[in-house]
Amino acid sequence: MPSLRPILLVIGILLTTLGIAMLLPAAVDLTVGNPDWQVFSTAAVASIFIGISLWISNRGFAGNLTMQQAFLLTTFSWVALVTFAAIPFALSPSIKLSYTDAFFEAMSGLTTTGSTVIVGLDTAPPGILAWRAILQWLGGVGIIVMAIAVLPMLRIGGMQIFRLESSDTSEKILPRAQAIVGSIVALYVGLTAICTFSYWAFGMPLAHAVAHSMTTVATGGFSTSDLSLGRWETPGIQYTSVVFMILASLPFALYLQSLPGKPWAVFRDAQVRGFFLIVAIVTTVLMTYLMITGLHTGESAFRAAVFNGVSVLTGTGYATHDYHAWGTFSVGVFFFTMFIGGCAGSTSCGIKIFRFQVIEAAARTHVQRIVHPHGVFTARYNDRPLPREVVSSVLSFLFLFLSIFAVMAIALSMIGLDPLTAWSAAGTALANVGPGLGPTVGPAGSFQPLPDPAKWILSAGMLLGRLELFTVLVLFLPRFWRH
Repeated sequence: MPSLRPILLVIGILLTTLGIAMLLPAAVDLTVGNPDWQVFSTAAVASIFIGISLWISNRGFAGNLTMQQAFLLTTFSWVALVTFAAIPFALSPSIKLSYTDAFFEAMSGLTTTGSTVIVGLDTAPPGILAWRAILQWLGGVGIIVMAIAVLPMLRIGGMQIFRLESSDTSEKILPRAQAIVGSIVALYVGLTAICTFSYWAFGMPLAHAVAHSMTTVATGGFSTSDLSLGRWETPGIQYTSVVFMILASLPFALYLQSLPGKPWAVFRDAQVRGFFLIVAIVTTVLMTYLMITGLHTGESAFRAAVFNGVSVLTGTGYATHDYHAWGTFSVGVFFFTMFIGGCAGSTSCGIKIFRFQVIEAAARTHVQRIVHPHGVFTARYNDRPLPREVVSSVLSFLFLFLSIFAVMAIALSMIGLDPLTAWSAAGTALANVGPGLGPTVGPAGSFQPLPDPAKWILSAGMLLGRLELFTVLVLFLPRFWRH
């Protein structure tokens, strides 16, 4: 059994940070005279007290974590944060959620999924709206740090090819991992500020602009309206959202490489080029379909296609239209698009572009060996040879992803959900997209009508998808605890 003291120390620091963050929506509600400020204050005091207690009782145990402890910390910290983040939702007299609904909402927020059980967002207390945005914003920066500093070390799903600390010192982005994290947080804050100003400049009220910028840069999709971004028909607002959803779906580490005088470093990356290619394909297909069917024409068709296509592809989950009403063809396009995701090292979700590229490179090399048995062919990614370990990890990840998706969908169907709702809800939870398909969980609906067992299954799916599956599932292996 590995020592839990270093893990409890870090969780204590994270809970303290979460408690301090709760004071912001408390201040918002206090300013407007909403009684929910007492709920947030109580939850903040409880979180800070427990967090500081854990820190004080374990502060002598800081140091390098073993592999076991790293796996435990990654999963336990997310579960602990969600558990405490759900308290304001559960205690708020304004929205009246059960703890199941509160946990679902908090999990959806911190994992930047964007599925919601709250109906009536346009009249919801400002503190609740602020807390939803803060959760996604914190979850977004946590995901970037995890993808850059933790998952490559744990060699999860092929992420080891993005290790920053290689033997070739010229490949290091900054001298120390701490400097990298600090620079990424500064970049994240900067993008949020620019996005806020852009929304406001195009006519969105400042409070809504702040909330939407936080969930846009986090590719989370929580909105302050039941109509999502469809409440603002201004083309400038919707195009701003598209731009920042795309920026947030690119590798943040490559932004840092671009700053010291290498402005094109981002576009030399294979997954970035692949991401833009998929954006172009999805947009073209949807726009052509909308124009042929007469649902939209001209610029309106392009804007509807690029906004909703990018929103689903990046896992943000905003919507300007009920695309379920566009017909079965568009439903099929969105269903497959939701699994793709953005780039590794971004706030985006899904399977990730690089994994499809690794599989394509391995398959192409295998075909070449069949055609030319005596030839020497090596699968490459970003002009570097692909180790067999990476290819094996990616294939294992894809197989496990599809298997878990099928199990979740079947379980939801057995609970009583119709096939479209069950399969799309399972997909959107595991891929951390947000809205599913159909009248119930689609962009015009919510997850509130689902039975409690379905919400717990989907909450587990959100956690699995956000932590790249293996990080959680390895804890259930007996060998993990023995060695």
